[in-house]
Amino acid sequence: MQALGLQTYIWNNNIRSVLLLLGFPLLLLGMVFCLTLGMIWGGMLPRGYEYGGAVAYAWRLMVVDAPLALVVAGVWFVIAYFFNQTIIDYATGSRAVTRDEERDAYNLLENLCISRGLTMPTLRVIETDGMNAFASGVHEGRFSITVTRGLLQALDPDELEAVLGHELTHIINRDVRTMVVAAIFAGIITLICQIIYRSIMWGAIGGGGRGRRGNVGIFLLVALAVGAVGYVLALVIRMAISRTREYVADAGSVELTHNPDAMISALQKVAGHTHLDAPQSMRAMFLEDDDEGIMGLFATHPPVDKRIAALTQYAGGRIVRPAQAVPPTPSAPPSDAPPPKEAGPWGQRRDAPPGPWS
Repeated sequence: MQALGLQTYIWNNNIRSVLLLLGFPLLLLGMVFCLTLGMIWGGMLPRGYEYGGAVAYAWRLMVVDAPLALVVAGVWFVIAYFFNQTIIDYATGSRAVTRDEERDAYNLLENLCISRGLTMPTLRVIETDGMNAFASGVHEGRFSITVTRGLLQALDPDELEAVLGHELTHIINRDVRTMVVAAIFAGIITLICQIIYRSIMWGAIGGGGRGRRGNVGIFLLVALAVGAVGYVLALVIRMAISRTREYVADAGSVELTHNPDAMISALQKVAGHTHLDAPQSMRAMFLEDDDEGIMGLFATHPPVDKRIAALTQYAGGRIVRPAQAVPPTPSAPPSDAPPPKEAGPWGQRRDAPPGPWS
C-alpha cells in the first residue's frame, strides 16, 4: 500500500504540472479578453456593433490574438524548461559547490543518493545567515538541492542529513517539478499584474483629455479588476501545491535516514530563522517559511508544531531539545538523555505505535 500510495502521489504531482502548463496560456487569453473588453467600453476601440456588440467583438479580437498569446506562452515554457535554474540562481543568489568546497554536506547528500540508487543532484549554497533549503529542477540530471550558509553552520551532521533527505524526497516524489513550474508561472503572472497596475497609475495621472477621461476611467476600472484577479490567481497557483507535500517529505527523510529525532531537531532549529531574500512566488519551495499569510489562509507550509507532532506520532520521534531551550544553571546537574532505541526498517522505532508512514 505504501508503494501504491507513493506512486499515486507522484502521478498526482505530474497531473498538477500538466494542468499548470495548460492553464497558463488560458489565463493569458482570459486577461487579453478582459482588457480588450475594457478598452471597448472605455472608447479606446470601436464598439463593434457590426459584430454583435462589445462582448462579441472582444471575443473576436481575442481569437485573433490567440496565436500571439500561445507563442508568448510557448517561449516562456522554453525559457522555464531550459533556464529555470538560472532564474532561481539569479533570484536567490545560489551557486553550485564542489566536494572540496563543502565536503561534509556533499558527502551526506552523496551517501543518501547511493542508498537509493539515485543520480546525485547538484549541491548549491546561498551565502546568507537565514536557515533554509529547497530542491529545484524539472527533469533527471538537472535537479539541485540548495542550502543556506546559516543552515550549514547551525545544524549538526545528523540534522543536516535529515534536511537533505527531506529535499531529496521532493525530487524522488517529483513534486519539485510542480513547485518550480508554479513558482515561475506565479512570478510571470505577478509581473503582468504589476505592468497593468503601473499602466493604470500612468493613465490616472496623465490620461487623455477631459472629454475622454470618463470613458478611460471605465477601462482603468476593468484593468484594475483584471490585475486584482491576476494576483489572486497567482496565490491560487501557489496553493495548487498541496501543503501535505511537506508531511510526505518529512516522512521520506525519516525513511532515508532512519532518524526521526534529527528531523524534529532540525525543524526546531530553523523555526523562526528561515528568512531568505527571494520572490514571494518561490517561497513554497522552501524547507520552511515563517510567513503564514492572513491567519494561515495562504500559508504554503503547515505549522512546524504540526509537522513535529506528526513525526512524534507516526515515526516514533522524540522532542529531545525544546524549541526555546534555556541553558541549565551551573548548580543544576545535567540530565542524561535516554539512549536511542533500535530503528525499524523505515526509520520508525520498533516500539512506536503503527501509523500511515509505517
